[in-house]
Formats: sequence, C-alpha cells, structure tokens
Amino acid sequence: MEHEATVEGVGVGVSEEGAGTPVVLLRARGEIVPIFVSSDQAQSMQLAIDGEPFERPLTHDLLVEMVAEFGSAIDRVRIDDLTDGTFYAKIDTEQYLDDRRKEMVFDARPSDGIAIALRVDCPLVVSDEVIDAAGRSPEEFDTGDELGL
Repeated sequence: MEHEATVEGVGVGVSEEGAGTPVVLLRARGEIVPIFVSSDQAQSMQLAIDGEPFERPLTHDLLVEMVAEFGSAIDRVRIDDLTDGTFYAKIDTEQYLDDRRKEMVFDARPSDGIAIALRVDCPLVVSDEVIDAAGRSPEEFDTGDELGL
C-alpha cells in the first residue's frame, strides 16, 4: 500500500558519514522518513519549498519545463523501495499524442523525484515497505531552528 507524503523540511542531519549531512524529512502514515541527500539536491528542494526562483534554471526546473513542452505531465512520484540502505523512486508521467494517452514510468533517485514533485505540486507517495524499514516516530527528531528546518 502507498501513503501520501508531505515534505516536512530540509535540514542537516547525522548520518554514517557524520554530522552535517543534508536530509529531507517526509511525513507519511504518521511517521517521519529521513532521506539523506546531496547539498545540491537539498538546495534545489529548499528553493522549491520557498518558491524562490534561481537566477538560472536548475536541472529540475529544466526537466519540468521540457516535460510540459513535450505535452506531458508528471502525475506522481513514488518512493517504493529501500534496499541495502538505498532508496528507490519512480516518476509516473503521461503524454497525450493524437488524442491517445500514453503512460510512462521513469526510475529516479528519490531526491530528484522529491525536487520535481515540489515544483509541479503532484502527489508524493511512500510505500508501506519503505515506511516500515525507515520510518521513525516524529518525536525522534529535533526540528529546531538549529537544524535549519
């Protein structure tokens, strides 16, 4: 089963590499799913959350613009697997050609999927399997200002 998720924030967490690792926190099924991302991905997500355009289009902005120009739409982003500590995602899209609807699914890094979902305001869903494996109680997270959330 899948559960709609919201981005609770982008901040700095503690990972196996140590403190200061960028992390995005997703809320799904009443739990928080932390996903560690690169600094560039974190910045892209935060700009989308804040609604601040970058002076030049970022990769995610370019992709969204290209998809729309090709007569397609991004329907949803799914974070659907977690294997050996690596999250996996898919982007569900559709395109209309000659009055026919064509559905397409693309493999993606969750960080790219999340950054795109924030730009097009499409549903972001997380599978039960991912939440069961990586979900944490919201009380486990200090989301104070010192984390940048």
